[in-house]
Amino acid sequence: MTPFQDDAVRAALDAIPEPERAGLLRLRELILKIGASLPEVASVTEGLRWGQPAYLTPARVGSTIRLGVPKNGGFAIYASCQSTIISDFAEAYPGWDTIEGNRAVVFNEASEIDPVRHGALIRSALTYHLKK
Repeated sequence: MTPFQDDAVRAALDAIPEPERAGLLRLRELILKIGASLPEVASVTEGLRWGQPAYLTPARVGSTIRLGVPKNGGFAIYASCQSTIISDFAEAYPGWDTIEGNRAVVFNEASEIDPVRHGALIRSALTYHLKK
């Protein structure tokens, strides 16, 4: 596992019960791996936003990605609801995932995470402003 950049993020994830924590940790690893593979991103910073683990790029490169547990259960990856990140993803992969409006992809278990499909979502978020 990639070391945490922020102890508050580690504490927030440690407070989440299993199996949701396992899924969120898997998404975290995917975000950091993809971020490291994108030269235009340069770096992904880990911190808390609204009490949730959040992953940010340098200004005007990407849009913040957050990880959390929705009220209805499971775990989710969130994008800005003012962006087209989730709607573009849902259009590219219709019927594949549980989509919560234009803000989240919701999972029930870690095995639902597809590094290729969800990697495309993460890549889109981390480079969002470069495409606009």
